[in-house]
Amino acid sequence: MTTYYTEDHEWIAVEGDTGTVGITNYAQGQLGDITYVELPAAGATVAKGDAPCVVDSVKAASDVYTPVSGEVAEVNEALADAPELVNTEAESGGWLFRVKLADPAELGALMDKAAYDAFVESL
Repeated sequence: MTTYYTEDHEWIAVEGDTGTVGITNYAQGQLGDITYVELPAAGATVAKGDAPCVVDSVKAASDVYTPVSGEVAEVNEALADAPELVNTEAESGGWLFRVKLADPAELGALMDKAAYDAFVESL
């Protein structure tokens, strides 16, 4: 599994032709306590840069942009009852949705962990 990052603080962990999408620890830290997550519908088609998901926190509502194009294969149903998973497990159990990749070449425009860490340090 390979994980990529965006400048908008999303991550995507790719295994085969499917990517699991979430927000980074940095993003959840900036948002504060997550109170609600609006997830996309399974089966929905998304284009790279679309905002199919919204994360509400005590500070603000924030769009989550999809790092790649494809079809939403699954959503994290656990977030309906426990949105705080995004805070406690942002880069693992607090994932948001899975997408079947339409164009794996889009991953080339994303950052690896080292590049993302350097990007965050520059903020």
